[in-house]
Amino acid sequence: MVIGYARVSTDEQTNAAQLAELKKAGCRRIYEEKLSGRDADRPELKRCLDRLDEGDTLMVWRLDRLGRSLRDLLEIVSGLEKRKIIFVSLKERFDTSTAAGRLIFHFFASLTQFERELIRERTVAGLAVARARGRLGGRKRKLDDKQIEAIRTLWDSNRHSKQDIGARFGVSKSTVDRIVRPEPIKKRNPVGVVKAKPKATIRLREGK
Repeated sequence: MVIGYARVSTDEQTNAAQLAELKKAGCRRIYEEKLSGRDADRPELKRCLDRLDEGDTLMVWRLDRLGRSLRDLLEIVSGLEKRKIIFVSLKERFDTSTAAGRLIFHFFASLTQFERELIRERTVAGLAVARARGRLGGRKRKLDDKQIEAIRTLWDSNRHSKQDIGARFGVSKSTVDRIVRPEPIKKRNPVGVVKAKPKATIRLREGK
């Protein structure tokens, strides 16, 4: 069975052109959607994909009607290929039932994988450079050293609550609490003080 999928964005008037082309190409059933391509939740597309069986054909008017991005498109078509479902796009004359169509699909899939590897390598290289400069990856500090010292000064003045200080610097009360919390005092002997040794007990032997 040839099943069609048509989608228009919310700012478009009608999908009549898509429906006409899909019906002309032999679609027996067409799922229609009116959502922006940026929306991840597309219920009609999900119903369409669930309806397809092995040997069926999914047809769209244009490639951008199906995928939100190249990566999204390749993931959908790859899933169809694993289920042995043919995918056809009319405008691009793309057909995975032909050798040329499968070659183009795998070529774009390779490009996407290549892009992922490049991004990963750049990220690793960037982190290495940052470490070499003494900077570690992770979330940027909300407060600098001067702001931390100002928070301690305000708290020591006994005129401001932790909530007020946090609101002034745009941080939570728990953050202020960690900054002003006194450091635990470690029990240790004062420098230079030597513990006195116990006095020896001298026993005198009585003479015989």
